[in-house]
Amino acid sequence: MKNAKPSRRRAKAPTESKSAIGKTIKVKILRFDHAHGLPLPAYQTADAAGMDLIAALPDDTPMTLAAGHRATIPTGIAIALPPSTEAQVRPRSGLAAKQGVTVLNSPGTIDADYRGEISVILINLGSQPVVIRRGDRIAQMVLAPVTRAVLVTTASLDITDRGAGGFGSTGFAVSTKSNVPGSKTKASAGANSIPKLSPEFSANRQSKAQSISQSKAPSKVPLKANGAKRKSVARASSAKKSRSNKAAVRTPR
Repeated sequence: MKNAKPSRRRAKAPTESKSAIGKTIKVKILRFDHAHGLPLPAYQTADAAGMDLIAALPDDTPMTLAAGHRATIPTGIAIALPPSTEAQVRPRSGLAAKQGVTVLNSPGTIDADYRGEISVILINLGSQPVVIRRGDRIAQMVLAPVTRAVLVTTASLDITDRGAGGFGSTGFAVSTKSNVPGSKTKASAGANSIPKLSPEFSANRQSKAQSISQSKAPSKVPLKANGAKRKSVARASSAKKSRSNKAAVRTPR
């Protein structure tokens, strides 16, 4: 019987793998003593982007978060992220919608070189006190790649249609007009560029403003007509006064 030859196939390094939702990476995690018995952060569904963070409070000491107050909640874990990776701490939508509790510095950033305990700053924006207990899922952690910038000083920047417009410069109302291919609706470029209103809207607004001002303005009579009116009133008053005087001096015969 011949001896079987050893396989020359090399085992693949288990550093990274791909799943249905994209790339996965290995993250080392350290659990502190006060987190003993608590589950590790975990994804709750197959396509969830964030894993839930757990409150590592003492069993007999829950924390009451009064309305308008904030508190730092420990999670009892520390992680070592790969280089060029960050972890973002975000609010849980259910906690925010039902009780008004959110992450104050959302999203909180955990850098790849941070080795301390992860804590979550919660704030109660609701109207009632909220009790945070050991084991509650208080936030979610999302891993993301990091791109670092190399800043280059320059004397000027390229000109865009938007320019320096910010803080509501693009307006608030949503246009109901459909985008017609070939239509040109560019805003004028400049340091203080503000989008222009459509001609139809401007004309309509101007017409309404004029009608309102005319309805509120007092009626004006031309000076000549007004003067003539005064003279006619004066004549009528004089004639009436004259008739009154004649009646007063008339004596019976």
